[in-house]
Amino acid sequence: MAHFDLGTARRITAVSFVVLGLSTVFAQKLSSADPADKETAQLVTKMVPQYHLSRTKISDEISSQLLDSFIEDLDPQKLYFLASDIAEFETHRKTLDDELTQGNVDFAYHVFDVYRERLAKQMEVVHHWIDQPQDFSLEEYIETDGDKLSWSTTTDELDDRWRRRVKYDLLQFKLDNEEAVAEEKKDLPADPIADAKERLHKRYRTNKLMVDQYSTADQLEIYLTALTQCFDPHSSYMSPNSWEDFEIQMRLSLDGIGAALRGDDGYTVVAQIVPGGAASVQGELKVGDKIIGVGQEGSEIVDIFEMKLSEVVRLIRGPRGTKVQLQVKDEAGKTKVIAMVRQKIELKESEVKGEVIDTQTRTGRAGKIGLISLPSFYRDFAGAQSGNEFKSAAVDVAKILSQFARENIDAVIIDLRNNGGGALTEAIEVSGHFIDRGPVVQVKEPSGYVRALDDEESGVMYPGPLVVICNKLSASASEIFAGVIKDYHRGLIIGDTTTHGKGTVQNLMDVSPRQPFRLVRGADRGKLKLTIQQFYRVNGDSTQNLGVPSDVVIPSLIDNLDLGEASLDNALPFDKIRPAAYTAGQYINPEIVAALQKNSEARVDQNPDFQKVERAIQRYLAIKSRTRLPLNESAVKAERAENERAEKEDKPEDEELDPEAPIFPEGFYNDEILNITLDYIQARKGNLTVAK
Repeated sequence: MAHFDLGTARRITAVSFVVLGLSTVFAQKLSSADPADKETAQLVTKMVPQYHLSRTKISDEISSQLLDSFIEDLDPQKLYFLASDIAEFETHRKTLDDELTQGNVDFAYHVFDVYRERLAKQMEVVHHWIDQPQDFSLEEYIETDGDKLSWSTTTDELDDRWRRRVKYDLLQFKLDNEEAVAEEKKDLPADPIADAKERLHKRYRTNKLMVDQYSTADQLEIYLTALTQCFDPHSSYMSPNSWEDFEIQMRLSLDGIGAALRGDDGYTVVAQIVPGGAASVQGELKVGDKIIGVGQEGSEIVDIFEMKLSEVVRLIRGPRGTKVQLQVKDEAGKTKVIAMVRQKIELKESEVKGEVIDTQTRTGRAGKIGLISLPSFYRDFAGAQSGNEFKSAAVDVAKILSQFARENIDAVIIDLRNNGGGALTEAIEVSGHFIDRGPVVQVKEPSGYVRALDDEESGVMYPGPLVVICNKLSASASEIFAGVIKDYHRGLIIGDTTTHGKGTVQNLMDVSPRQPFRLVRGADRGKLKLTIQQFYRVNGDSTQNLGVPSDVVIPSLIDNLDLGEASLDNALPFDKIRPAAYTAGQYINPEIVAALQKNSEARVDQNPDFQKVERAIQRYLAIKSRTRLPLNESAVKAERAENERAEKEDKPEDEELDPEAPIFPEGFYNDEILNITLDYIQARKGNLTVAK
């Protein structure tokens, strides 16, 4: 079993397919449930209380949480279920634990059936309202926060919610078009209202189609994930298909044609061609083409119209060196068949990148800074087990540090912004590039036993000034790395007030019956990603909820958003344990940190772009809780005009990508990071001038 520190988890919510759209005929019978799905549910129900960190039993209390969670996942804005449906579901509030223990998942399928029936009916209502004339002069409002709404007691009440939603969407389209006309944009529709109506029709047709394509296995995945997330927000169940997608992200490669696809009104459309991939080399497939059929080598082409996008992707993927045929309709309506050979596709956008920045041109101060962008702590576990060369964040960071060693740089910056985590082993190995042997992180088992995980390699790859950039979305493995750098006083942490606050470790476990003497492997039941440990910094603090505080804070809007662990349902609490045995260095001390923060604040106070950020923050905080929105055209126009005025007034200078600096754009925020780094270099030399 592989141990992970897997970043921030996102619950599968109704927004992901309701606001995308989806539906299915209300024809599925409860008896059609796959017996394998029932066995999967029973196995998961046994494994969760056995292995989860809390050791909490699946009880009536968990049953009650599951009921609320599952319904909210499907219908968070109360747009589908009626109060009568909820009353029926309520009869299961204290029985779902017993049903699951027996492998009975009929409740999940039944709720989905009701959901699909309601959705199908409401989509008919939606299409009716889209085609009706709208009176935008009325004083009406729409409530966008489902928590402030009660369940509709009648279909008329539910229909009216959708009437307001459609009216809101059409008003937004109308005003968008008027603004486009005022700005003299090209390629505008001849009939804006007709265009807006067709776009809405298309949106909800796509929504219904997506729901129609949900199998019982998909339903089971959402239901079992709702169960695991009653224990904590980072545990989940992954179906075999979801596990395959997860593996691809961890190894940063797949075998295929090198094209990103999207669903559009039943069609599979080419959204992007990956440079250097099979499609790019072959040259015939273009962005905007509709793929209408897929054929394997030596087989007939299969019609894929209205096929689930994930299934289309799996038809196109395949072992490298094999051929695939695509039946394609281009934007002119011409149909042709394109054959190409699958090859390995590297997901370059997610791998470690490095560059050397000459700060003279950016800040007016001389310096040579090595910048490493680290989007995730990825690791190809299958490749590592094979003994062959494999994809690894730590290996890639080491390669860049070796290049920096030849450049005679003054400091290194590690950019962990938006890095949601990855493999625990990678976090430890990357930390070892910057500290000598010693503990990196402490891990507490469910039994209470605490063990330290050490960097066991002597020496460091880079001993000089180090700066680590974090934000509210730096989580898990990022927090392990930031925490050890902070506790060893090895470098400076800068960015948002604190990191995300995820201090737990997940383990991926096969969901399969234990049959130790069986020679033939059983069917794939997917994986259970389960929180089994909590990790702690070497100083004894958990990163859970509180995260790793920055030494120097730079104002940002994201720092004020509800993105931290503490905002998630069922998040585990912060706690402390005894510090590990480690020796902190002398690179960072309170005096240096205070001087760097003071200098940064002085620059920020004088920077007009940061002043705009501060005003944007105050504006956001003022409207944060406003969920009742007007449907009156004059009122919405007035609000838009005020927002546009404020945004123009407070819009920072454009941060364009410098061709010589593709991973660290020029701009006031990044340039302040460079200034802090240059101050830190001077502080280490003992000649930093502190602002008065």
